Amino acid sequence: MKEVRLEHSSLAACVTRAQRERVVITKKGKPVALLLGITQQHGSALPVDPAFWQMIEARRKQATITRSELERRLKGR
Repeated sequence: MKEVRLEHSSLAACVTRAQRERVVITKKGKPVALLLGITQQHGSALPVDPAFWQMIEARRKQATITRSELERRLKGR
């Protein structure tokens, strides 16, 4: 996996690199995105079943919690 600083890279370079390996894009030193290329090598890593994407869309509409709330809940276990 390659880490790329957003401030020092172009989208084209990231996409080209993502065809060979996963690319973690960082901003101010923190990960902000993961870029996967769609190739025979990675193609199976991305679900293509429409039911999967419907489930993802449904989850995105659900209420969320903050990271601090998540950490608080996990600490209480």
